[in-house]
Amino acid sequence: MNPPINTRDTTAVFEEQRGRMFGIAYRMLGSATEAEDMVQDAWLRWDADDRDDVVHPGAWLARTVTRLCLNHLDSARVRREQYTGPWLPEPVFTGDGALGPLESAEQREGVSLALLVLLEQLTPTERAVYVLREAFGYGHREIAELLELSEANCRQLYRRAAGRVAAPRPRFRPDPEEWQSLMSGFMAAAQQGDLAGLERLLAADVVFVSDGGGVVSAARKPVLGRENVARLVLGLMDRSVGRVPVGVVEVNGLLALCFENTAVVQFEFENGLVTGVRSILNPEKLKFFREQLSRSGGPSGPGR
Repeated sequence: MNPPINTRDTTAVFEEQRGRMFGIAYRMLGSATEAEDMVQDAWLRWDADDRDDVVHPGAWLARTVTRLCLNHLDSARVRREQYTGPWLPEPVFTGDGALGPLESAEQREGVSLALLVLLEQLTPTERAVYVLREAFGYGHREIAELLELSEANCRQLYRRAAGRVAAPRPRFRPDPEEWQSLMSGFMAAAQQGDLAGLERLLAADVVFVSDGGGVVSAARKPVLGRENVARLVLGLMDRSVGRVPVGVVEVNGLLALCFENTAVVQFEFENGLVTGVRSILNPEKLKFFREQLSRSGGPSGPGR
């Protein structure tokens, strides 16, 4: 039998659960910075709480951080409704295991920028149920206990959430060599100002979404269509990112281009063509990512 929590090293017990708590909070909020704040708030509650009755610290901490996120989402939703331009999640470098093991396609999809955007459609409670079930494998009974809901209600919330995020997903996930080949062609055309060559690499219905947050110059609405996106890319290369070193890094489980200190750009493909581009330029959203890269030694690839 475990000794009472208050006679053990409370910091060590908390640190054992830090990764899981951060993973829950990030998937709930789509913000690494806010997720860290939630984990810190959970520590304050853990440190101040009477732990004599805490039999399972992991469950106690998961419940605490989930509830903190539920409370936080109400104010976060208001801020996002007032956000300038499209809102995208904060990128997280996942090459260091920051979001847990991402060994399968399902695990990588579970932290993708695309899915996190879809999760914004859910109510806070729907999102909590979906994240705990899909990402961490909690049973409905466990989720009901964590959220103080009935098991039947949790099942209903999960079905509703799963139905709402079941939009068509990209069907083509290139392996690293294929990705490198596609990106080499894309970057060569962009850097050479080859409009026709760039258009040949884009799907007719390609969508380019930029998140500058009103802090840096970025399109205030998604840009649609092959010609419009090609011209946007050439304009960006000419004005700004074309003069910045670019490398390759794993972001939210998938490879992405990292333009040093200015942008993280991730692509979606189908049938060998680019169908979607997400570009995160808001410097506030890149702080956590840059700190991760500084600890890891930085991205690899072109320009390095």
